[in-house]
Amino acid sequence: MAPRRTRTTARDRSRRVLSQNSLTDPAAVARFVRAARPDPDDLLLEVGAGRGQLTRPLAAHCRRLVAYEVDPTVTADLAAVCAALPGVDHRPVDFLTVAPPEEPFAVVGNIPWSLTAAVVRWCLAAPGLRSATLLTQLEYARKRSGNYGRWTRLTVSTWPEFSWRLAGRVPRTAFRPVPRVDAGILRLGRRPEPLLPTVALPAYRRMVELGFGGVGGSLAASLRAAHPRPRVDAALRAVRLDPATPVGAVWPEQWLVLFRLLHARRA
Repeated sequence: MAPRRTRTTARDRSRRVLSQNSLTDPAAVARFVRAARPDPDDLLLEVGAGRGQLTRPLAAHCRRLVAYEVDPTVTADLAAVCAALPGVDHRPVDFLTVAPPEEPFAVVGNIPWSLTAAVVRWCLAAPGLRSATLLTQLEYARKRSGNYGRWTRLTVSTWPEFSWRLAGRVPRTAFRPVPRVDAGILRLGRRPEPLLPTVALPAYRRMVELGFGGVGGSLAASLRAAHPRPRVDAALRAVRLDPATPVGAVWPEQWLVLFRLLHARRA
């Protein structure tokens, strides 16, 4: 007997491609809005606005909001929601293709989980970004914020300019359709002033790339590829790091001290 074919609709295909899971629980919506902390004077960009479940409460806390939603199966509903809200503009285009505003702005959104990395990269590259509050898979948010006690290359390399924080958890049952895993509220914030001089940031990022590159099998060995062994060993002792410490277990603050020690000008 031939297998039965299941007929898929445009909505089904859209959900599969865009990983759309609407946040429908009122308590979870309120928790997300509190975590986003919209500034009344800031321009707010909402990614993956869906049918406006977050758009309405976010609009109540800011003067201007642009809601992006590319899914054709929900754009009509979102357009109707936005039309009834003052200061809200609906854009039925792909957020990732949009040039960042020249003025300061913040990003929020229950983003398609399959596009998380791309949205985060867009945010990090936007000069005017002040903050990004994103609903992601919980595992992604925990990894990026060091919640597992380990730190990723992206978090460490951007630490002088951005803070990464797990601002809350949202159970999978708060979404429709219900996803397989819980969500995390990832809060990415640009620091008012970088923790290192701007001119030093490229060298810092090169050091992080070297450290995570695995040359020699350990952080100490990787750093010794670019710096004298005594200097590296002294720097590791100063930050109380065993040379055998896995690179992911090194705190961002320790990376900053290592950089300052290894790149300090010799008298």
